Amino acid sequence: MATVVNPALPEGIFGIQPNVPVMHQVVTAQLAAARSGTHSTKSRAEVSGGGAKPWKQKGTGRARQGSSRAPHWRGGGVAHGPHPRSYRQRTPKKMVWLALRSALSDRAASSMVTVVDDWAFAVPKTKDALAGLKAAGVADGERVLVVLARDDETAWKSFRNLGDRVGLVSPEELNTYDVLVADRVIFTAATLATLSARGGLQA
Repeated sequence: MATVVNPALPEGIFGIQPNVPVMHQVVTAQLAAARSGTHSTKSRAEVSGGGAKPWKQKGTGRARQGSSRAPHWRGGGVAHGPHPRSYRQRTPKKMVWLALRSALSDRAASSMVTVVDDWAFAVPKTKDALAGLKAAGVADGERVLVVLARDDETAWKSFRNLGDRVGLVSPEELNTYDVLVADRVIFTAATLATLSARGGLQA
């Protein structure tokens, strides 16, 4: 069973003044990048038909028309409609790092960052994962982000059936949005060390 160790957290990662505007910008960019951008409509040039003038220009008493595929016609093209595009925004690496450290510092300031020695599950078992979370001080109803090593397959399999309340991420993929939507973030000693070394940050 995991034992809470809670060593001194690196000040450079967990002890800075949170920069709210940067966190907002990075999270907005992250959510925008997740959009598929596959929405599409056809303009009047792309819909079929409409090659012939509906009726002659003069003498009918009706308004002049050049095509039955103009936007105001039924079956016509869409004016200024959406087309496939990328919503990805450019976010410099330094900004992404500042936002992540700000989010982690915010959680640490509220004592919502926990470090355990190791999950040490003998076999993948959801019941053991629940017991481990309880031992780590997770309250009922709390949203938890568990940071796991990529090669800790037993822990991944143990936690993965706990539903949306428990998020799983590797230290290499840890991001601002996942930290902010979680009430508590749990590291192992190994994943904390990996995070400290990630991108040149020192513990």
